[in-house]
Amino acid sequence: MTRIVHLTDLHVSHPESGDAGLKTDTTGMLRRAVAAINAMEPLPDLVVASGDLTNTGAPSSYQLVKDILAGLEPPVALALGNHDKRAAFAEAFETGTGDDPYQYEMIVAGLHVITLDTLVPGRVAGRLDSEQIAFLDAALDREPDLPKLIVAHHPPHLDERTLPWASLDAESSKSFGDTIRGRGVVGVLSGHVHIDQVYHWMGVPVITCMGLNSTVDIMEQRDMRIVEGTSMGLCTLRPSGLSVAFVPLSPDRRELAVLEEARLRAFQ
Repeated sequence: MTRIVHLTDLHVSHPESGDAGLKTDTTGMLRRAVAAINAMEPLPDLVVASGDLTNTGAPSSYQLVKDILAGLEPPVALALGNHDKRAAFAEAFETGTGDDPYQYEMIVAGLHVITLDTLVPGRVAGRLDSEQIAFLDAALDREPDLPKLIVAHHPPHLDERTLPWASLDAESSKSFGDTIRGRGVVGVLSGHVHIDQVYHWMGVPVITCMGLNSTVDIMEQRDMRIVEGTSMGLCTLRPSGLSVAFVPLSPDRRELAVLEEARLRAFQ
């Protein structure tokens, strides 16, 4: 069993970055999430932050993200989203990647994690170019006995009803799907849409969370109504597959009662 905490859309801005666009305390929310994760028992095996690490890509904001995440006890896998700036991220996190896509793989607790970079500078929508598809294809050939988890900020394009900016483009989504089909991928962790949701694509669960900034009122079917709400996902990989439980972080919930463990176990 492998446990993963899924964070996304951190949208952190350093107070000195001059960002007037944020309407929530994303820095405080990230600190709160880190504290909540470190208090988990047992600790998760991995924390994933699937893009939009900062709101404007300011260098000082990446340093702030790095400083806060340094307090996490589990290892962290980071991805970049459309709000990110590759060079500023690379400098702060000392990746040596500069303006190139930030893509890599790691093995944690028997899980092969493959992180892709769906950022297209200057655009809201995402894309995977041919070089990244080739990287993914080669990575999937490695560690053939391990399950594969893919991290990519933009979720795949589903059908013609998907708004063009809300996903990867249709062409690279097809290449993505063709590449992973039948190759041991147990899930895709994404962000971007600020919604708690799970859907199946190519037989693989795609999981997104509200993230740490805001959410979207999904009952409003015409306009986009942005409302308060943040969450993280608690993902568990079992032999039967990947599951997720969404954990609301805000608004605060008033405690109504506490049932002790002994009482819970006594229920018939």
